[in-house]
Amino acid sequence: MSDMAVVTRADARGMITLRGDLSSAKMKKAVKAATGQAVPTSGQFLGNGDKGVAWMSPDELLLIVPYDSVTTSIDAVNKALAKTHFLTVDVSDARAVFTVSGDGARDVLARLCPVDLHPDSFGVGQARRTRLAQIAAAFWMHEDGFDVVCFRSVADYAHGVLTRAATTGAKTGFFA
Repeated sequence: MSDMAVVTRADARGMITLRGDLSSAKMKKAVKAATGQAVPTSGQFLGNGDKGVAWMSPDELLLIVPYDSVTTSIDAVNKALAKTHFLTVDVSDARAVFTVSGDGARDVLARLCPVDLHPDSFGVGQARRTRLAQIAAAFWMHEDGFDVVCFRSVADYAHGVLTRAATTGAKTGFFA
């Protein structure tokens, strides 16, 4: 039996938590300047693995930027949002990122997360903040599979459960 998916730990990515009024013109301009993307709607990820933005809650986004540009990106966002109520935090070193790719990528996450991953319900550009087995995580779907983000302190656990789900047993049969 071959593995249904491949789990790889991604290289360091710049990640910035941005909280504030997501509907404000200043916020939209700041997000566009930092990521090249618009402010996403609920449950959406815009961009690619190197640069993008994920909706995390009604007042929170996760900005993805190159790791070596986090400081300049935060400075630009802080300048753009001056005199407004907002928060930016560099969470790059507090997070770990995994990529789950292959024909069974949906099956892997379906075994671990309470999310409807059927293609009619979840597609490219969609994101969820949820549980991955026993830990908090977020993930979004792209053309090659999923990127999964969790706290670095539980990265070994996340890697273990993802790998086990990808290499043990057959596909669920729900995503044929």
